[in-house]
Amino acid sequence: MTAPGPPQPETPQPAAAADDGAVPLAIIRGAPLLKLPEDLYIPPDALEIFLDAFEGPLDLLLYLIRKQNLDILDIPINQITTQYMEYVELMKELRLELAAEYLVMAAMLCEIKSRMLLPRPETTDEEHADPRAELVRRLMEYERYKQAAQDLDTLPREGRDNFPVSAELSSEHIRRIPPTVELGEILAALRDVMRRADLFTSHRVARESLSLRERMSRVLELVQRGGFVPFAALFDVTEGRAGVVVSFLAVLELVKAATLELVQSESYAPIHVRLRGGEA
Repeated sequence: MTAPGPPQPETPQPAAAADDGAVPLAIIRGAPLLKLPEDLYIPPDALEIFLDAFEGPLDLLLYLIRKQNLDILDIPINQITTQYMEYVELMKELRLELAAEYLVMAAMLCEIKSRMLLPRPETTDEEHADPRAELVRRLMEYERYKQAAQDLDTLPREGRDNFPVSAELSSEHIRRIPPTVELGEILAALRDVMRRADLFTSHRVARESLSLRERMSRVLELVQRGGFVPFAALFDVTEGRAGVVVSFLAVLELVKAATLELVQSESYAPIHVRLRGGEA
């Protein structure tokens, strides 16, 4: 059956339809459909209704108990069975195969109901103590597993709550290669320069303006003349300790910036300085 669509503009009806007085079954693209096609086939499951509110009969029972604020340890079987059967009847009208596992639970509820209506035997065996005991045990176990599943679902999940990230190393990154000269060798050379600078110490008190940037430029001027420059040649011992220290800091800053390179042929040999990448 075709559902009626939006109102269509009036179109002239064919003369044959007007003469026969037949009512069209549907209007398709402005033309009346008077007879169903012989090869028309509508599969039985063309209209499917999925009841996905409950995951099984235990889930439905638990829902009915919690909805009525009932005690799971003292289930009113008569009331629960009535409500459960109403839901099963609804499912049977919609799709019978969906109610198969629910029918098994319905039979169990009816059995428990009948056992509670009948007189109980005088025996004190635990089997006949309460017909609802097994059902209560299954409901409590199902509730624990359901709560555990909900707790697991709330945990952070990769791809839903957090996403892995990655960062590529930029090609412009400067790789700082440490000098091949040991720190002890550099300090020994500095100590020698400082010893000679002490010979030019005077008692004149004067304020000297020493700039690290200016001293770095002076060191670069000395090194840019080409070739290897002795480490001691970069210092002016007449400036005293302050001048030597500033010159030493300037050399270290240039080595750190990968502008200068310290070279030593062997241990305890003189240290030379050259521009990094320069030819020997």
